[in-house]
Amino acid sequence: MTATTGLRSAMRRLARKTLVRHVLVAILAIGLVLGFAAVHAQFSPMHRWNRAFGDASLVLVALSMAFGPLTRFLRAAVPLLPFRREMGIHACLLVIVHAAIILVGWVEWDLMRLFGFEWHPDLLAYVMFQHCFGLANAIGIAALVLAVLLAATSSDFAMRRLGLSGWKFLQMGVLPMWWLTVAHVAYFLFIHFLSFHQATPPPNPLQPWFVALVVVVFGLRAAAYLKTIRAKALSELPGEEASRASI
Repeated sequence: MTATTGLRSAMRRLARKTLVRHVLVAILAIGLVLGFAAVHAQFSPMHRWNRAFGDASLVLVALSMAFGPLTRFLRAAVPLLPFRREMGIHACLLVIVHAAIILVGWVEWDLMRLFGFEWHPDLLAYVMFQHCFGLANAIGIAALVLAVLLAATSSDFAMRRLGLSGWKFLQMGVLPMWWLTVAHVAYFLFIHFLSFHQATPPPNPLQPWFVALVVVVFGLRAAAYLKTIRAKALSELPGEEASRASI
């Protein structure tokens, strides 16, 4: 077997593994969308499916955020690390569908309505109608832009083109993307339907699950950070002091 043939064989094996990961994550994504659609069955079809795709995207991002720190405490979770890339890509695809449903079905391509404005027929002008709605959607758009940027550079090719340091810096955008997403989802789960001029629906059953998800992700990342800092501090101590500090 020549070196070229061996390289091609290795690349085919890698491609198959990547394809398998994509298929598994796609199956998970479809299951999440259908599950959330069942939870939101009481809503109109537009709201049902835009929420289903948005919620499924949030779960995939949360998993990709949690796998890294989880391996600091559970070595058995290490094989899950390669799935973070595919989860980020599929989360981005889901949130694009989520945004498309809102553009077509909710604001009907009227971008002013997306930012909380409504057309006033007497004034013949747009007026601000929902302040928080516009702000929440602006936050969601910022998260979407970051998600697309991260998904577009989630490849070995992008890593080679950007250089390892540049690629890592860009991928750190997952942190602001996560918190922007949390803020966007929190508004629609807890605040949007509290307006005085409309009936307040029953509390969304996903509210406690959303809070638990955010707390778990934050807790894992904070605990992993503290463990890393402690390990680094111990590694800088002389041998005898390090052994006493670890007791």
